[in-house]
Amino acid sequence: MNTINHSLICKKGGYVSFRHNSLCKVTAELLTPLCKDVTLEPVLLPTAGVRLPPGSNTADNARCDVSAVSVWNPLERAFLDIRVFHAPAPSNRSHKTTTRMYRHHEALKKTAYNARVMEVEKGVFTPLVFSTTGGMGTEAEKFYKRIAEKTAWRTGQKYHETIGYIRKRLRFDLLKTTIIALRGYRGRPTNQPEIAAMDLNLIPEG
Repeated sequence: MNTINHSLICKKGGYVSFRHNSLCKVTAELLTPLCKDVTLEPVLLPTAGVRLPPGSNTADNARCDVSAVSVWNPLERAFLDIRVFHAPAPSNRSHKTTTRMYRHHEALKKTAYNARVMEVEKGVFTPLVFSTTGGMGTEAEKFYKRIAEKTAWRTGQKYHETIGYIRKRLRFDLLKTTIIALRGYRGRPTNQPEIAAMDLNLIPEG
């Protein structure tokens, strides 16, 4: 049955990835005027010869979602990885409250990437966790407050106006992609003729 909850967690149709990728692009866009070397999906260095804790992502060509230099400290590269969860999903029921859900998903991201980023990349890792209702975890709150501080300082605008804009931008982006997921088509693709085989002349001849 295509319920609201099912629509927001079903990976069919690519809507979950679309929601995630949209937040990645917004985050990179916010970082670009403030930091150096902003990169989407940076490939992490190989872990050969480095012992990492259990649960670490040691795969070759593993990627984070965004990286940038001088986010937290000058000349330090920060790696960011984004997750959007839906609270009513069966995988989240054991955590009881949304606060615990945020902590759980932040911990999963840190287990996978934190040690690798620190030991191999010599950088800092920040998990950015959101819910489909527009909320964000503690780490994400700290990160976007940092972005607001840097933006306010650089542009001369007031901090409360800057953080307000960033929060609205993120939440409206989540809202738009959530609505698209709710209304999106997940059936079999229809057999549409290829454009190359169509007559594009809309005015009948003769």
